Amino acid sequence: MVNKYYEIFPAGYENELNLAKEKLAKENVVNRLWKKDHTLWSDKPDEITNRLDWLTITKEIAEKTKEVETFVSEVKNFEYVLLLGMGGSSLAPEVFSMVFGQKEGFPKVYVLDSTDPGRVADIENKIEHSKTLFIVSTKSGGTVETISFMKYFYRKTVNLLGEKAGNYFAAITDPGSGLQKMAEDLKFRKIFLNNPNIGGRFSALSFFGIVPAALTGVSVKEFIAKTDEMIASCKIEEGNPAAEIGAFTGLISKKGVDKLTFILDDSVKSLGAWTEQLIAESTGKVNNGILPVDGGYTEDLNVFKNDRCFVFVFNGENKSLEDKMNKVLEAGFPVIKTTMESRYDLGQQFFLWEFATAVMGWSLAIHPFDQPDVESAKVQARAMLTEYQEKGKLPVIEKTFEEEDYSVSTNVNIENKTTFIDEFINKSLKEEPFRSYISVQAYLNPDEQTTNKLMKICDTLRDKYSVAVTLGFGPRFLHSTGQLHKGDTGNGIFLQFTSDKKNDVSIPDSPETNDSSVSFGVLVNAQAMGDRQALLNNNRNIMTVNIKTDVGDVLNKLS
Repeated sequence: MVNKYYEIFPAGYENELNLAKEKLAKENVVNRLWKKDHTLWSDKPDEITNRLDWLTITKEIAEKTKEVETFVSEVKNFEYVLLLGMGGSSLAPEVFSMVFGQKEGFPKVYVLDSTDPGRVADIENKIEHSKTLFIVSTKSGGTVETISFMKYFYRKTVNLLGEKAGNYFAAITDPGSGLQKMAEDLKFRKIFLNNPNIGGRFSALSFFGIVPAALTGVSVKEFIAKTDEMIASCKIEEGNPAAEIGAFTGLISKKGVDKLTFILDDSVKSLGAWTEQLIAESTGKVNNGILPVDGGYTEDLNVFKNDRCFVFVFNGENKSLEDKMNKVLEAGFPVIKTTMESRYDLGQQFFLWEFATAVMGWSLAIHPFDQPDVESAKVQARAMLTEYQEKGKLPVIEKTFEEEDYSVSTNVNIENKTTFIDEFINKSLKEEPFRSYISVQAYLNPDEQTTNKLMKICDTLRDKYSVAVTLGFGPRFLHSTGQLHKGDTGNGIFLQFTSDKKNDVSIPDSPETNDSSVSFGVLVNAQAMGDRQALLNNNRNIMTVNIKTDVGDVLNKLS
């Protein structure tokens, strides 16, 4: 079907596409969704009826545009903006900052969502405290990573600038949250209270995304107007782009085509991480799951098995991307093509995939707005931190073997230290290997060098085993694909990288004191250990490689 916004090429799944359209009409899905009918997903309204205001948020933002614009005009004299967030509160701002860049006359916007002390130090080196506006962004108001960032940078600002520190801070949170109270007490210059009836990963078009967007120079009025064009198309019954994409992908995932692989125009590449959280955290539960794969295209299409559906996102004409899509089509894979005419169509992509994901939940007969398995890793991480605070050290993971520059721990019997990664993967592959995937989890500094080395490892694993390979930096992915890792059918194979933190950074115990009882290095390693235990508790195979010396050297050696 050809449409301004999308085109579905079903390959061998024409019957599934037709059936998806028939079911959409028969069950009146579009109208029921707009009426916020919780019975689309569950007999109970819990965490549904109070999670659906993303459907109408652009109307609300349109009415509050002046509030946002006034704030932006007041803070344009800052040279930098550093947004402190995690998951839904950081991914959309990161997309805006990378897609729109820095407009003349506006601050340079950075996003911090890694608790690795190296990353905290790297970001701090890019800014000057006296010229930086810090935006603390968390729906719950108590996200441990975000509040840790806030305490660290607030104390630094107090130590440098004294009592006026609060004027360098703003907050985005839900009404009545712990952050609202804290921001009021510390005299933050602005508190944006978001509509509380929106889940974090569906919040891109609310204050959580729009305020950072406006700080990059985006015209909120124009952006919302463009987004409303997509919203109008998602209200129609026949030819509804989001509904058909959601119903089709949900249906073919039941046939084993459950790896939704995003190949994006370079100008919007950062959109991949945002869609990854949205889809994985919404569908990966109760033994279901559609795995979004951010990139990973290769000219050798033989490495892609029949568990793949490809999504190509265009931003204007792109001959190279068109050639890739045509090759994928010729190889017989189902393909979804979505099109942007300019960067201002980014909001259309946000809404398209939010609506499609809600429909995926209906198709899979699951609740797409909760995240039951995210909490399991948090519980385990808190237990690790408690032990640290009581004993002065984190629990010790039993080592399978140890070398001079790294150690290895795994629940799989390993006999050969030379080929230990190969042995781990081969023994973990399912009887139907095409349903498996490898998740590379890096609790490391997500700098460019480390990212490139890990991507090389991912490409090597993809080519060698012909399975989907994803890369996630911790703890960021815990608020994203981490839900799917524990909640899907158990096809994941987990390769976790941690490191000894050589140059650690202390976290103040509160915004009012410089005293510290824990560091970012301890926090990130506790989170890695907590997630590892949560995976083991869910009978997943995991191998942890802890790097004791130079991260780059060891990754080169392992690749």
